[in-house]
Amino acid sequence: MKLLLDTHILLWIAADTLASAAQEYILDETNELFFSPASIWEIVIKRGLNRADFKVDPHQLHSGLLDNGYEQLSITSRHTLLTGTMPMIHKDPFDRILLAQSISEGITLLTADETIALYPAPVILVKK
Repeated sequence: MKLLLDTHILLWIAADTLASAAQEYILDETNELFFSPASIWEIVIKRGLNRADFKVDPHQLHSGLLDNGYEQLSITSRHTLLTGTMPMIHKDPFDRILLAQSISEGITLLTADETIALYPAPVILVKK
């Protein structure tokens, strides 16, 4: 299965605090794991705002993901245009672009965000 990992899943991976429910998906070698530049951007911005939950170094995270075989899923105009047609269930622009990428590419979004899971999209909700 192709999985796009949301930002908090990436933060948990970096901090080695991945919830066991998420671990089974991450450790399953038959799954293809993707991350979005939007997640890296979100970490850069929120780390710059000194958010306590965004302390990971985005450069190290990015390198570590690539070094460990995670694939970067580029953001396209198709993705950005789709965000304008999605219901306003979730107003966070980072989460909306992840959803749009997931929907457009037919990749399941792995998330711990219950609001994201309300969308009619390929989403797997895991709990911390």
